[in-house]
Amino acid sequence: MPNIVSFQQGNAAMKQLLGGKGANLAEMTRAGLPVPPGFTITTEVCRRFYDGGGQLPAGLMEELNQSMRELEAAKQQRFGDPMQPLLVSVRSGSVTSMPGMMDTILNLGLNDETVKGLAVMTGNARFAYDCYRRLIQMFGNVVFDIESHHFELGLRRLKRKLRLEQDSEIPAEGWIELIASYKAVIAKEAGRPFPQSVSEQLELAVAAVFRSWNNHRAQFYRRLHHIPDEQGTAVNIQAMVFGNMGGDCGTGVLFTRNPSTGEDVLYGEYLMNAQGEDVVAGVRTPVPIAKLKAEMPDIYEQLFQTAKALELHYRDMQDIEFTVEQGKLYLLQTRSGKRTAQAAVKIAVEQVKEGLISHGEAILRIEPFHLDQLLHRAIDTDRPLDVLATGLPASPGAATGLAVFDADTAEAWAREGRKVILVRSETTPEDIHGVLAAEGVLTSRGGMTSHAAVVARGMGKPCVCGCDAVGIEGREFSVKLSDGRTVTISEGDQVSIDGASGRVIRGAVSLREPVLTAELSELLAWADEIRTLQVYTNADTPEDAAKARHFGAEGIGLCRTEHMFMQAARVPVVQSMILAETADERAKALQQLLPMQQEDFEGIFRAMDGLPVTIRLLDPPLHEFLPNLEQLVLQQERMSHNPAVEPEQRAKLDSLLRKVRTLHEMNPMLGTRGCRLGLVLPDIYEMQVEAIFRAAVQCKQAGMDVRPDIMIPLVGHANELKRMRELVVRTASEVLGKLNHAADCISYQIGTMIEVPRAAITAGQIAQHADFFSFGTNDLTQMTFGYSRDDAEGKFLTHYVETELLPNNPFQVLDQDGVGQLMEWAVERGKTVKPLLKTGICGEHGGDKPSIFFCHAIGLDYVSCSPYRVPVARIAAAQAQLTAPNVWK
Repeated sequence: MPNIVSFQQGNAAMKQLLGGKGANLAEMTRAGLPVPPGFTITTEVCRRFYDGGGQLPAGLMEELNQSMRELEAAKQQRFGDPMQPLLVSVRSGSVTSMPGMMDTILNLGLNDETVKGLAVMTGNARFAYDCYRRLIQMFGNVVFDIESHHFELGLRRLKRKLRLEQDSEIPAEGWIELIASYKAVIAKEAGRPFPQSVSEQLELAVAAVFRSWNNHRAQFYRRLHHIPDEQGTAVNIQAMVFGNMGGDCGTGVLFTRNPSTGEDVLYGEYLMNAQGEDVVAGVRTPVPIAKLKAEMPDIYEQLFQTAKALELHYRDMQDIEFTVEQGKLYLLQTRSGKRTAQAAVKIAVEQVKEGLISHGEAILRIEPFHLDQLLHRAIDTDRPLDVLATGLPASPGAATGLAVFDADTAEAWAREGRKVILVRSETTPEDIHGVLAAEGVLTSRGGMTSHAAVVARGMGKPCVCGCDAVGIEGREFSVKLSDGRTVTISEGDQVSIDGASGRVIRGAVSLREPVLTAELSELLAWADEIRTLQVYTNADTPEDAAKARHFGAEGIGLCRTEHMFMQAARVPVVQSMILAETADERAKALQQLLPMQQEDFEGIFRAMDGLPVTIRLLDPPLHEFLPNLEQLVLQQERMSHNPAVEPEQRAKLDSLLRKVRTLHEMNPMLGTRGCRLGLVLPDIYEMQVEAIFRAAVQCKQAGMDVRPDIMIPLVGHANELKRMRELVVRTASEVLGKLNHAADCISYQIGTMIEVPRAAITAGQIAQHADFFSFGTNDLTQMTFGYSRDDAEGKFLTHYVETELLPNNPFQVLDQDGVGQLMEWAVERGKTVKPLLKTGICGEHGGDKPSIFFCHAIGLDYVSCSPYRVPVARIAAAQAQLTAPNVWK
């Protein structure tokens, strides 16, 4: 297998070896497009680099030097030649696109001698020394890990000294002065001088780009997008072309369609007299691509034709980087462009209608978690908004939160449950964890293709970019209004953004929930034709049930009856039932609860007319409905020192405290809850079953198709389910008999939630008494791992994932090796005993793509998830079917 492949030798099929960037550069070269010559060091070399302890493999430099000689011949320039210097870029290129996550070095090959040759060769000393100072800064940052602010401070001081605003105004003498200060920074911070040997520059740069595969932001991005660590990155070495040589030069980023809306128009930005990093880093606010048509009409037409040809070739919307050098167009990259969910859906549907892709390909184009973007909220108010400023609408959706000014604070506050808006001059790849934690992002600089915009769109976060009216100083920003007033927003103040319009708003705003678009409805209909896995919802109210049905839910997989008990008006009745000293007292309280529960079930049955409704009987321990033990003890202590308290109050508190202590358990999760509660206090379950069937009869008499499924929680032994099944059948028969209905008038099923490891292991025995299994993967994960979720996620689980001790948080992504094996065992054993046994999953994993794929693979009948994740699950279920072996695509 070759270590180095030239652009002329490669092709798009070699993506695993060349990375996405290298494969596409090779493909464009083979197609005769204007690509600067170059070559790719393969991903295999990256893996060997890490296997060798971070050292370049033996013999690589010899091969690299040979490839450089071939590049010199193609350019008729020599690397390190003081008269005709060849300069190259050294860029990463992973197999899976990771924009901005790894490092790049431009202008490599400049030193104190070659910079003079570049000045003579181009007749532009200002340009030559500008390139040199850029190289020293990027090299210092990437190779020597020197923080960028050391260099930025020097540039700001130079501008103040020369009284200039723009980098492009600085003369050659200014750059020469800055270069001297940059060299001093490297000598001080790195403990060595900037290397004058171009061969040493190249060797250090290649190693640094390989190292960037494992920098913090790249690791974070891979975990977020489930990209394998072993994939590695390629390194692309390419002859430099320059967009910063003068007024007939420029650089830009172009999308073949609008990545925010999906509209079929060229979309992008460019800067004249600039290098590519100026656009993507957000250092300068660029110009919309449409203006290039007037400024450089021939270049615009070439770009237009090339963009359409590339989209047709790749059959997908492309993200193209280009440079114009002295009036000539060069293409530096093409890749499938990152896009919002709205754009992804619109583009997929339109390309099906254009005959470019099939229904199946359209489904596979959609990232299910991105569909959350289409369920973005929007500002919902008729009142005038306190709009402070307007920037670029970089990523749709609206958000409200507390202003924070750095990524670490955003992450910390979000962990505390506070909603935040990340406000930055411009974001860098190091800010990715803050972007993820924030409700939205606001930047004062940068354009629609800046890092902030691209990353926010990819994560489904609202984003407003390039809002230059926002002046950030320390931990506050100020905006000068048109009437002359200045408004200051400090850290912790409420602020809102509208990523659809670019507005920045003072204070909190109410937000409107989204609706399904016509394109998404069409795409979901195609998904429904393909998938075999049904999609249910977890819903506890008629409103949630109706919303889920609107999103395409085919039933309710989990209705948690305890949520009905927790309504404020019902808590006193529930507490009376729990605190009852006699069976008669408890029966009286249960009779008060009965019509309340019946009303709840009637509403849910109406909302889900004709679809199954799986109702889980009371699951949590009773103490959860009572006041906190520690608070009661404290209250009793205070009463004992207050002579004004009446004796009856003391007696009432003492009685409550005794009952709470009686119900207190050392480990409530493993205590008297679920079916254990139903066995010890059967009258509670009898009341719930009576309410279910009373509601079912009422709805059936009103002409509805009612399909209740009764779920017994926390079964660990077949005898528990056998006894509980008898209770349900007996109570249902009594209710139906009293109401003069035959027992078979309401068709129902009785099953259990498999959430105890023993239940999975003995599934064959339990299936004898069950019509369905529903996997409660939250508790099953807790018991299989021996983790308390509340403690694990708050204390050690984040560390486990960050240090790759675990590949994912098992409460978010199903643990297939452990929990998954228990599920697979239970399905196999259960269906051996009862072939028509219905099986599904109702834990949070029911809305997670990898987990849905696993559920499909082990033959579950359905997944159940929250209402707003139903569209996600429908798409993921279709993708699972499409990617299964021997399936039509």
